[in-house]
Amino acid sequence: MGEASTAPETSSSSGPEVLRVLEALKQASQDLQSHPSATQDDSSDSPVKVLLELETESDTILSTDPHLSALSHLLARLKSDVQTLREARGRRNLNSFFARRFSTQSISKLAGSIETEIQAWIDRESVERVARALHAFPVEAEQDEEKVVNLMALLENRVSDGFNRDLQDLLLKWRVFEGLETVLCDPRSGKRVKEQAAMAIAALIRFNKDVFVGEVLINGRSVEALLKMSSTCSMKVLSELIRRIKSPLIDEIESHSKLPKIISLLDSEDTDLKLAAMDCILEIGYFGRREAIDVVIKEGGLVEKLVQLQRSKLGGDLIEMENCDSDSDEGSEGGGVSVQDVYGSRRSRRERRYLERRPFASCVARFAVQLEVGEGLRQRERRSFKQEILLRVKEASLSDMGAECEESMEQVGVKENGQERVCQLGRRWAGEYAMTLAHMPPLM
Repeated sequence: MGEASTAPETSSSSGPEVLRVLEALKQASQDLQSHPSATQDDSSDSPVKVLLELETESDTILSTDPHLSALSHLLARLKSDVQTLREARGRRNLNSFFARRFSTQSISKLAGSIETEIQAWIDRESVERVARALHAFPVEAEQDEEKVVNLMALLENRVSDGFNRDLQDLLLKWRVFEGLETVLCDPRSGKRVKEQAAMAIAALIRFNKDVFVGEVLINGRSVEALLKMSSTCSMKVLSELIRRIKSPLIDEIESHSKLPKIISLLDSEDTDLKLAAMDCILEIGYFGRREAIDVVIKEGGLVEKLVQLQRSKLGGDLIEMENCDSDSDEGSEGGGVSVQDVYGSRRSRRERRYLERRPFASCVARFAVQLEVGEGLRQRERRSFKQEILLRVKEASLSDMGAECEESMEQVGVKENGQERVCQLGRRWAGEYAMTLAHMPPLM
C-alpha cells in the first residue's frame, strides 16, 4: 500500500463535460420515473424532451468511453420508443391504445436503466479517484489535502445511500478500506483528514458489515488510531463501530488494554468529548462481556467517575424532570391513542429534553440498565456487577462526604456548625444513594 501503481489502471476519460451531461441525463431519468405521465408532455422542459436533447448532445461524448456504450444503446432505444409513442397518439384504435401503454411502460423502464448505468459510471470514476488519492497520500500541498478530504466525504455520502453490489465490487477491487485505514493511521495526516477517514470507515461498515468488519478486527489498527486521536469525532465513530460489531470489537479493545483509556476521557475539560466518551461507555455496557465490564468498573474506576459527573452541573437525577415545565406537551389526546401511550410519549419527550440540558443525569443508573438489558452478560454476572456498582456508589458517597465534612469544619472553625454540616451532607449523600438505587433494575 502507498504506491499509486498498486491500483488498477483506468481506461475511462472522465472530464467536467462528461460528468455534466451524465448528471443531467440522470436527473431527467429520475424525473421521468417519478412522473410517468410526463411521456405525454411535449413541452420544452419535459423529462422526455430533455432526455432526447441530451441524447443528441451526448453522441460524441459517450462514444469516446467504452464504459458508456451500454448507455448509448439505451438512449437509442429510448429515442425509438418515444417515436413509437408519438406515432400511436395520432391514431384512435385498439392497437394504438395498447401501443401507447406498452411504449409508456418501456420508456419508464428505460429511464430506470439509464439512471443505473449513469450511476455505475459515476461510481467507477469516483471510487477510482478516491482510491488513487488515498494510494498517493500523504500529499504536499494544502489544497491537495483538501481534495482528499472532499473525495472521502463524497465516498461517505455515496455508500450511505445503501447497499449496491457493483459498488461493493469496486470498493474491494480498489482496496478502498485499506487506503482509508492507512490515511487514518498515518502520523503525518492532519486531524481533519483523519476524522474524515474515520467517518468514511464507519460508513463502509454500515454499507456492508459482513464484508468490512474483518478489516477492522484483523489487526486493530483503526481502533488503535481512533483511541489515539481521542477526539469527539473519533469517539463517535468508535461508538458506532461497537454498535455494529458488538462484543468482538470490545474484546479486541480489551485485549490491547485500551478500555481504561476510554474511561479516562470522562475527566476531559471538553464537554463534547466527555459526552462522546459516555455514549461509547454505554455501548460497552450493553455489548461488553464479563472481562470487559470487570476492567471498566474495577481498573478504570468508572463508577466513581460517573458519580462525580452525576453531581456536576450537567448531572442530576431523572426524577427531577417531573418538576420541569411541560406546558409544551399539552395537546389533544384523541385519535384513538391510549392514556398510557400519551403519558409514555410525553415522558419520553421530557426525558430527552432533560438529558439535553443535563446529559449526565442518573448516569450511574443508566450504565447499570445497559448491563441489565444488554447482550454481553449472563444473569448471574448481571447480579454480581449491580451489587458491585451499588457498593462503589456507597463508598464514593461516604468518601466524598468525609472529605467535604473535613473541609467544612476547617472553613467554619466551629465544632457545632461543623457537626450540623456533617448532618446535612449525610442526608444529601443518603438521598443520592437512594436515588441511584431507585433507578437501578432490581436484583433478580
